[in-house]
Amino acid sequence: MANPLLSLKRARPEGNPTGRPRALWLFQKKAKVRPMNIIQQLEAEQAAKIAAKRTLPDFSAGDTVRVNVRVVEGSRTRVQAYEGVCIARSGGGLNESFTVRKISYGEGVERVFPVYSPLVESVEVVRRGKVRRAKLYYLRDRRGKSARIVENTGTRARKLNEAERQAVADEKARIEAEKVAAAQALAAEKAAAEAAEAKAAEEAKAAEAAAE
Repeated sequence: MANPLLSLKRARPEGNPTGRPRALWLFQKKAKVRPMNIIQQLEAEQAAKIAAKRTLPDFSAGDTVRVNVRVVEGSRTRVQAYEGVCIARSGGGLNESFTVRKISYGEGVERVFPVYSPLVESVEVVRRGKVRRAKLYYLRDRRGKSARIVENTGTRARKLNEAERQAVADEKARIEAEKVAAAQALAAEKAAAEAAEAKAAEEAKAAEAAAE
């Protein structure tokens, strides 16, 4: 004989094959979106917002890159350049990151930069490297000439360099246009404020003359 308590516990809303609350199930059924897809969609939207502010060039392990990082020191903010060899790119989505290694005073130094970090101002590709691996951790045990990477001078590298130079030029032009527009807006606002002050002064003089 079936246990009535067990059958009651296993009872689910009609037409709901899952154990999720009916309201959530109906929403997901109507939108045809799974819970994991919702998270991925939110991550994609956030990544698109960050990518709209600054675009990173196409680079991979073996390329020498210069990462411009925003450093906050109290009330001051400055941009610090960190140049080295990209030895790995890991993760995906908002969690994607890349590792840059350089030699400083004879010691190897590595830093991991999140791709979508707001502190990363820009990334410049200094030199394209020709490697066979996606992870270059073996460079940690190399010194001198054995740690050098052959420059990639192939067709794809040249195209990427040309595209990157064009992208950098477009970005500089956009920034300059924004600066000019901001300066013009500030000048117009200042002129409007001066005109308002002059008008107020004239009205005050007219009121004083009428009072006399």
